[in-house]
Amino acid sequence: MSAPATAPRAITHRTRGTPHGPITRLMSPGDLGQVLKPFIFLDRVHFQPGAAQQGFGMHPHSGIATVTFLSEGDVRYEDSTGQAGLLPAGGVEWMRAGNGVWHTGAPVGDTPGRGFQLWVALPAALENAPAHSQYLAPELVPQVGPVRVLLGEYGAAHSPVAAPEGMTYLAVQLAQGERWTYTPPPGHTVAWVAVASGALTADEAIAAGELVAFEPSGQSIDFVATETTSFVLGSAVPHPHELVMGTYSVHTSQAALQQGTAEIRRIAGQLRQAGRLG
Repeated sequence: MSAPATAPRAITHRTRGTPHGPITRLMSPGDLGQVLKPFIFLDRVHFQPGAAQQGFGMHPHSGIATVTFLSEGDVRYEDSTGQAGLLPAGGVEWMRAGNGVWHTGAPVGDTPGRGFQLWVALPAALENAPAHSQYLAPELVPQVGPVRVLLGEYGAAHSPVAAPEGMTYLAVQLAQGERWTYTPPPGHTVAWVAVASGALTADEAIAAGELVAFEPSGQSIDFVATETTSFVLGSAVPHPHELVMGTYSVHTSQAALQQGTAEIRRIAGQLRQAGRLG
């Protein structure tokens, strides 16, 4: 007698987010970030060449890391660790804010900038560690079939980004009709996808512009692209702490937040003295 078929992994939440000009906020620490932590914030960006008020002006963070990935368009970056340069389309920016950092980024060139900026909550051991930034050129981002490994691992491929263990972030491109199954690593019971373009099914339809969260489980997820489709997927071991939030910061305790806030103020003073902050 054959074993009964396993029911597909259910979708528990879906959203199209809130648009703010060229940015659509799909998740924040006050809504789906509570469900999907350590993934706590996700912006989908669509910058148009020559448009005003694009990019992210110089601003601070602490307690988190930001991950920027543009599938189209280049972005110029600068941060208070001393790093500055141009990140080409397909590259990855990893900014571990830790105890405090300021950074900025803006699209450059004549190609529309399309992609995602993700925040992840750091474990308690790293939330007040020194800031650390890493910028991967496109050729340094591992690829396995239709999958680019932005953080963590997939199959035998490991991202060179020095992210905390227990989280994976992938960019996936499927042709129309192509099937792909994601089997999360052990303990990765958090899982979500956000579709940049095209359309998928994962038992239910998922359209371009949507973020969907899957039920907490270690079960695989089966995808079929109903047209040529680009999306990002995150999976992780659940973040075990409450989210203690500041304006640009997320920590595990009020004391850790106060420490990060003090460091942000200290760096702001240095930036003003250097004429890098108004």
